[in-house]
Amino acid sequence: MARYEQNSIFEEEKLTNIPLAERMRPKVLSEFIGQTHIIYDGSLLCRAIKADKLGSCIFWGAPGTGKTSLANVIANTTGSHFERLNAVSSGVADAKKIIDEAMRRFNAYGQKTYLLLDECHRWSKAQSDCVLPAIEKGYITFIGSTTENPYVAMTRAIVSRCRVFEFLPLTAEDIKKGLTEALKRDKVLSRMKIVLDDDAAEYICDTASGDLRNAYNALELAVMTTDVEQDGSVHITRLVASQSMQKKALSVDTGMYYDMISAFIKSMRGSDANAAMFWFERLLEAGTDPLLLARRIVIHASEDVGLADPQALVVAASALTAFKNIGLPEGRIPLTEAILYICNCPKSNSVVNTLYAAESCAKNNPTARVPRYLMDENYPRGTEEPDAPAYKYPHNYGGWVEQQYLPDEVKDEVFFVPSGNGQDIGCRQPKQNRDYAKQQVPNKWFESDADDKPDPDKK
Repeated sequence: MARYEQNSIFEEEKLTNIPLAERMRPKVLSEFIGQTHIIYDGSLLCRAIKADKLGSCIFWGAPGTGKTSLANVIANTTGSHFERLNAVSSGVADAKKIIDEAMRRFNAYGQKTYLLLDECHRWSKAQSDCVLPAIEKGYITFIGSTTENPYVAMTRAIVSRCRVFEFLPLTAEDIKKGLTEALKRDKVLSRMKIVLDDDAAEYICDTASGDLRNAYNALELAVMTTDVEQDGSVHITRLVASQSMQKKALSVDTGMYYDMISAFIKSMRGSDANAAMFWFERLLEAGTDPLLLARRIVIHASEDVGLADPQALVVAASALTAFKNIGLPEGRIPLTEAILYICNCPKSNSVVNTLYAAESCAKNNPTARVPRYLMDENYPRGTEEPDAPAYKYPHNYGGWVEQQYLPDEVKDEVFFVPSGNGQDIGCRQPKQNRDYAKQQVPNKWFESDADDKPDPDKK
């Protein structure tokens, strides 16, 4: 009896140490929560799982949306062998071992093997390539799980052989259903008399950011750290829930991150202050380095405002300096001032048009010679050119004099064409008109878009 009680206590203690999110992993499709756009009666995915005919696929979505849980359902319902690897800790040798065993089972018993690879975007090209032949021959059915956009983060060879299913953040109703099921079905919580207030449940659902695992962790922490009342109940109030549910940084993958950066940039360019500030705060909430955003503000003060209001660069650079000296959270204030200033300025992209047009011309004329009268006169030349024109010192002519400064090979090129917006009117426009300039310079520099040029902050 004593031994039985000891084993029972040990098993209960062992069960308690397993996180609630792990204890609540579904074993069958009927227990799966959320993703109703791909999991519903008669859906392709449901039919394939029930018929044990699921082909290679990739589950892509934010943390806590059910990717591993659905893989767990497949493992419990399939008659095939099931193997699991984590791309962070596994290598080519681990994959080859599983492939060899899968080939042996297939040839001996006709049994196929499911390979679940968590964080599959972390696999290198060599690791991915080693499983391709096994996938093609049917020895292995590949199931990848990733928080990153597979079309961006994974090798094309793997993605082309898989069907991609996107997992969306769970709704508040989905998370509330998960909490209710946990109180009813979990072997630990169901033994307790737990009173979860409606406003406490709503708080957890609203702040979980679509992550059921995060909600489970908060509920378990609240229950395990709250004193039992005289009637034997554990009362979870909104205050307790808020203390247990730390505000989570908004989940974003690499693709979404760059999409939001792009939206932030284009909102400033489009003079939409409301949208620019929304994406600025959204990026900060997602954990973006504020200095990256500050640098983007400085860049676009020149790229999108430029000579239309040169003061924009002064404001942006000052905001960057102020942020470096102040930090968060107050450092957001000067950055906000710079964003609003840029949004309300007249816009001109003549600076970047000029830069890239000059760059293109310089690359195409590497041997262009400096005119003789512009050369440095402080050291002797091998040959003299008595007929060469003399240099005209502009200040002797009132500050400006007509004179050729470009090499003869490109003397008629035009790089700078004022936009006419704001202060960008030019002090001395060249004789050539804008139409001529467009003919001489590639059109893309006159219709520039940040997405077409390399981003120095992208690593």
